[in-house]
Amino acid sequence: MREPLEAGAIKVLQGLQQHGYEAYLVGGCVRDRMLGRTVKDYDIATSARPEQVQKTFERTIPTGLQHGTVTVVVDGFTYEVTTFRKEEGYEQYRRPAEVHYIDTLLEDLRRRDFTMNAMALDAEGKLVDPFGGMEDLRQGTLRCVGEPHERFEEDALRMLRCIRFAAEYGLQVESRTWESLCRHAPLLKHIAMERVRMELERMLGGSAPHTALQYLAGSGLLRYTKAPLILQALHADRDWEAIAQLSSVTGRWAYLYLHFSRSAPEVEEELKRLTFSNQQIREIAAVAAAAYEVLASKRSVLSAESSASAQDDAKRIWKLAALKFGPKALRELHDIISSDRRLDLFAQADPADVERWAARGTDWLDELKVTKLSELNLSGNQLLSGLSRKGGPWMSVLLQYLLEEVALGRMENRTDTLLEEAGRWVSRELT
Repeated sequence: MREPLEAGAIKVLQGLQQHGYEAYLVGGCVRDRMLGRTVKDYDIATSARPEQVQKTFERTIPTGLQHGTVTVVVDGFTYEVTTFRKEEGYEQYRRPAEVHYIDTLLEDLRRRDFTMNAMALDAEGKLVDPFGGMEDLRQGTLRCVGEPHERFEEDALRMLRCIRFAAEYGLQVESRTWESLCRHAPLLKHIAMERVRMELERMLGGSAPHTALQYLAGSGLLRYTKAPLILQALHADRDWEAIAQLSSVTGRWAYLYLHFSRSAPEVEEELKRLTFSNQQIREIAAVAAAAYEVLASKRSVLSAESSASAQDDAKRIWKLAALKFGPKALRELHDIISSDRRLDLFAQADPADVERWAARGTDWLDELKVTKLSELNLSGNQLLSGLSRKGGPWMSVLLQYLLEEVALGRMENRTDTLLEEAGRWVSRELT
């Protein structure tokens, strides 16, 4: 029995065929279906012109008429239906200057990037594979359709897609395809940073980010982006296996920049160039900032006179960093430390502390009674009323102090207890 999404796609094929048009599933959905992987969406190619597709179905959306694409809505699912086409005169190594509608599936498949993406399925499940995509998949090979240099000159983004596909599907890039990719690497300067970011996100969020990084390093592609990137310094001889152990994409990005010992401001600047969202930038940079915080705090402790044990110092530093940057950032940092203690940045720390953070980091976070000011059982109004004072900058300093005391387990989170300590703090710090 077909899944609802696939069943709807077959209905679209059958609807077009009943009106005398050719129609096939094409692209990634065919590839993934033949490999037994989950299909997230179905694309359809047809001999019908866009206006004919619109007349054939009750619900359509004119999402890309200039490219021959109409979105068809069936059973609540959407399907992109595109007229067989041939592209000519690519501009800026990205977009075709002219699109011509054609009547044959073969010519439509011929313009696609890789053989595994140049296959089609009809409504009965018959495979159309004129360029040997399935054989390449069986051989574990990623190969361009036709001449590699033509495919990469048509669309330079295909070079990044090549690396992403090779890593995600565990394929070896065919020699002529790889040689052409490396030769055409400078063409990446024509690709918008947003598109570069989207491909890199998919690589790092995929099942084999370490393999993608090896390919990126070996090709030197990231030396040719529109804006300079720290990531252009990726080393081909580096073992990136540790990054695959990190389940969080945020952690994987933070790991990359910590590998280069880059500070939070440097990370923020690069992520802005890559057009990440503000939230993503904050989350990734927070991990980098937390790493430098715990290292700097530990060095400060070592230089000061303290009777606390090394274990207590490490715990306190870790918990205070969690209050400053958020427990999520510290959990990401814990995972990074646990997966790779060999990062140059961690060489600045006492190996014993690195082991303590790896062994106890999550336990210490779980011990935190509070993690933010809103969790204190004392509001600003209660504080002013209880101390009979006017507000001022001192309030934020005092509340932060109380938060730390409760978080470290040195004070109960009770209103009367907090007010008593607040009074002592005011007497000590403001008089």
